[in-house]
Amino acid sequence: MPEAESLFFEVSKYFKPEELALLKGSYFFSQGAHSGQFRITGEPYISHPVAVAHILSELHLDVITLAAALLHDVVEDTTISKEEISERFGLSVAELVDGVSKLKKIEFQTKADAQAENFRKMLLAMAQDVRVILIKLADRLHNMRTLEVLRPDKQRRIARETLEIYAPIAHRLGLNSIYQELLELGFRYFYPNRYKVLVKATKAARGNRREIVGKILDAIKNRLKDAGIDAIVTGREKHLYSIYKKMSEKHLSFSEVLDIYGFRVLVKDIASCYLALGALHSLYKPIPGKFKDYIAIPKLNGYQSLHNTLLGPYGLPIEIQIRTYEMHRIAEMGVASHWLYKSNGAEVNELHLKTNQWLKSLLETLSDSSDSIEFLEHLKVDLFPGEVYVFTPQGKILELPRGSTAVDFAYAIHTDVGNCCVAAKINGENIPLRTELMNGDRVEIITAPYANPNPAWLSYVATARARSSIRYFLRNIQYEESVKLGERLLNQALLSFGVNPDAITDIQWERLVKDSGAKSKKALLADITLGKQLSAVIAKRLVVPGETISEVTNASNPVVILGTEGMTVQFARCCYPLPGDTIVGLIKKDQGLVIHVHDCPVVMRIQKKSENVLDVAWGKEIARTFEVGINMTAVNQRGVLARIAAEIARADSNIDDVTMESDKDYTTMQFILQARNRQHLAQIMRGLRHIDEVVKLGRAKN
Repeated sequence: MPEAESLFFEVSKYFKPEELALLKGSYFFSQGAHSGQFRITGEPYISHPVAVAHILSELHLDVITLAAALLHDVVEDTTISKEEISERFGLSVAELVDGVSKLKKIEFQTKADAQAENFRKMLLAMAQDVRVILIKLADRLHNMRTLEVLRPDKQRRIARETLEIYAPIAHRLGLNSIYQELLELGFRYFYPNRYKVLVKATKAARGNRREIVGKILDAIKNRLKDAGIDAIVTGREKHLYSIYKKMSEKHLSFSEVLDIYGFRVLVKDIASCYLALGALHSLYKPIPGKFKDYIAIPKLNGYQSLHNTLLGPYGLPIEIQIRTYEMHRIAEMGVASHWLYKSNGAEVNELHLKTNQWLKSLLETLSDSSDSIEFLEHLKVDLFPGEVYVFTPQGKILELPRGSTAVDFAYAIHTDVGNCCVAAKINGENIPLRTELMNGDRVEIITAPYANPNPAWLSYVATARARSSIRYFLRNIQYEESVKLGERLLNQALLSFGVNPDAITDIQWERLVKDSGAKSKKALLADITLGKQLSAVIAKRLVVPGETISEVTNASNPVVILGTEGMTVQFARCCYPLPGDTIVGLIKKDQGLVIHVHDCPVVMRIQKKSENVLDVAWGKEIARTFEVGINMTAVNQRGVLARIAAEIARADSNIDDVTMESDKDYTTMQFILQARNRQHLAQIMRGLRHIDEVVKLGRAKN
């Protein structure tokens, strides 16, 4: 076919004869495997893998990658196996094909699960060999080019996936030409009406501004020539999607987006970049705050360039990019520009190291995520552009997504630093951990050896690494706590049947684990805590059949609450139980054991015989504070709240929350305080009653 002949001709310029023979062999093998198959467009199916290989040949990738591109759908869409490809074309080609192939033999509950697992597998393979994602990006690009034959709903689904996942990955790998085309095609099919309107508007604007743009281009060339700078200057129209994003984010109309044209200056070396910048500043005035030096501080994907916006004639903003020829090659081809696959290994350079670091962080996120949907969520967070550059105390530069906090910075240094951080200093000043970082901030993290991640961090961290590390730690801690509490609940149930927990043998446990289908004894105990299994049922099944069980009331063996159980034991916010209160436990599925006051309406609504209600009791020594609610009515006078707060502090308590409603004469207040037990609460309330303006006071239980 003509497309294949064109491919062979292009690669023959840099392939050895034996490499070209391997490529032709993979083409004829793929053609035979896909014989009789057609795309929805009506073309023979082989046209698709040939197009994918053609896209990759423009990046001058190696023969292994191009052969895998020609074979990338063979395992998925034909009866050919990975082993057959390995035997015929080598293990490297087979591994790449397998990494790109979808998972079609596994059943998933939802389409989202299947798609997320496909991404998970693909990115795991990519972390082993980045060529997997290069093939997948070329595959997606060709599919996007032929998307018009699909139904509108399918077009939108695929376009959204492209905008959210594939285009950002291409950007992260520095594949600018693929990135920009994926964005434009994604925009075209996800927002078809907006795309058509913008196409029409830019055509009209192009005609109106053609003369002005020509004059600016000539002026730039002449100024650089006068300064003795040898440069290639090109004008370029901004991409539609970037115009749309600017309109959307800044709430502008199209007429207000003036800088739809940009200019690129290519010079021979770095010194010439800065000389060109100075020359252009003498031509047009720079707009303050718009200068970005990506040469001194390159982007993580290796991109380097000087960016500035100048005020041109007629008040027209002009976006300027200045870079060397080598920087331009990397900007267009990214990681593919240096990923040289040879028998002696890949060339090692700074871009490789940065890419490897990102792939390594992907693997860490992958191992920390409990499921594919969660991993995909982390990936999306990590991929979207927009960054801040901050410094460590040693002067090392870290690039983080915009919106990152001191906690994100801590996890970017090392997971252990993040897990143990307790405070931070920005530019020498103590700041809260949730503070957003700004460009140029110098950040110092203060750690403590026994500190642990706080679940509240999840509400403000911005990086995938921080989010997945926090969740991984909390999930593991909660699991261990669940196992311990589950064992206590099971022991209570066994004692209520008159069975000594120590008498249960390993054989009994092995039989129960096998019969219940649980992964392990620990998993079964954790399920008891989380309400997925009932302790009484597990206790009965543990006992050897035929053994006499004497029923004993649960009340004789209550579960003792120590206050140190962690997240597996929660204290209900409807009644705020305190040590000294008579309490009961309510097992809630996926939440664990929730402690209520015995006369709480929530518990009263549940049948007394429910196996989800457990007898619990406070331990003898509990060294912690608990939340408790109090309601108060006070005379509406100046300074009353200050006196109430002072009295609460004098009683060695703390105010967690307060809400107030006032009328002309009185103020009704609801406080959430910290108290050690009922006696401590009584002491707090005695002090509050001595305030003359307090006319009504009581504990809030419901």
